[in-house]
Amino acid sequence: MMSYKADFRIWRGDADGGELRDFTIEVNEGEVVLDIIHRLQATQAPDLAVRWNCKAGKCGSCSAEINGRPRLLCMTRMSTFTEQETVTVTPMRTFPVIRDLVTDVSFNYAKARQVPSFTPPKGLAPGEYRMQQVDVERSQEFRKCIECFLCQNTCHVIRDFEDNKPAFSGPRYLMRIAELDMHPLDVADRQKAAQEEHGLGLCNITKCCTDVCPENIHITDNALIPMKERIADRKYDPLVWLGNKIRRRASTD
Repeated sequence: MMSYKADFRIWRGDADGGELRDFTIEVNEGEVVLDIIHRLQATQAPDLAVRWNCKAGKCGSCSAEINGRPRLLCMTRMSTFTEQETVTVTPMRTFPVIRDLVTDVSFNYAKARQVPSFTPPKGLAPGEYRMQQVDVERSQEFRKCIECFLCQNTCHVIRDFEDNKPAFSGPRYLMRIAELDMHPLDVADRQKAAQEEHGLGLCNITKCCTDVCPENIHITDNALIPMKERIADRKYDPLVWLGNKIRRRASTD
């Protein structure tokens, strides 16, 4: 086993303020950043606050920023850094700090509650659902989300503009709306809600959310852009507009 001494800079503080503090700590072969945080807690900073649970990249709890990039502490191997490199660990910038590396992510849960659940047609009982395999596969990618909120954290619409938070749900929940809109049995008007209630128009598809997703979900290409296209078709394509009119009239007759 190879080991060496690494320099770390960890943000320490709370909602009232804080600072980066320097630590020198042992690193062993095969370790991830979360291992180092745990060693710091055990040897030098017992009151260091960090949120974590599974240490397997599936719970989404240990989100932070490492050298300025939103990442999971448990999925960032120390082998990605040189032995001479100082590793800086800070809390997610988009959300209020509670203490040290722990942030208040309740914004995300509030936005989740604003998305109506799956809405099947009236009279369709459980067990009567029938879907083509292609429709199942289309939404499976989005179901891989572990709700680490790294996409929410890196989205500059809310990261750089606090005033946008009331009107913008962020990529994680716009992806959820897109998933439901793609479901062949969902009858809720997801497109209107995405534009008017969840701020899809504020997204300018820079793909920063996709870049940081630990599950490699193509949030922008497979969810946000198709949703924008369907909304544009509905508003500006005369054939789509006419088809919607005919379907609505048939459903009321």
